Amino acid sequence: MERVELKSIVFKMQSSLLWDYRLAIDKIDVEAFIPKDRRVICTLNNSIKFNCALLPDGKGNYFINLNKDIREKLSLTIDDEVLVSLVKDESKYGMPLPEVFEELLFQDPEGEKLFNALTPGKIRSLLYVIDKPKSEKLKLQKGLIILDYLKDANGKLDFKELTEAFKSNRFK
Repeated sequence: MERVELKSIVFKMQSSLLWDYRLAIDKIDVEAFIPKDRRVICTLNNSIKFNCALLPDGKGNYFINLNKDIREKLSLTIDDEVLVSLVKDESKYGMPLPEVFEELLFQDPEGEKLFNALTPGKIRSLLYVIDKPKSEKLKLQKGLIILDYLKDANGKLDFKELTEAFKSNRFK
């Protein structure tokens, strides 16, 4: 599998977006990833690995979003240099599929159909929500709530409603 290694600098984009810390990526460095899909597995400073997208910056180059968790783990601030290693993400969803949720999908064909009918971005968001807890029990609970919610909502995902479903089903 082809790997690209480069150095980048942390910068902050002035915007109202949730993600405002980013790594600039020169198009020349990532041309091998661009033709089909821009989903990659990114490793920063040989330690933190995560799935992400190479997002267009509007000027012909790309950037990668850095969330607060990643910045804190690596103690990154604006203008810090970061070693970036990129590999094409060949996974089905562009995110790891937690084993417990894979089993739920296998056992619930209706839920699986509704889940797979969602947009790729919504699927990735749900997989992130499911995989965030460390406990397998909590991952299972979140997965069950999501599938029940999708069935109750006929596959129409509203994140505010889903948040309420999490709150009302907590530890039942």
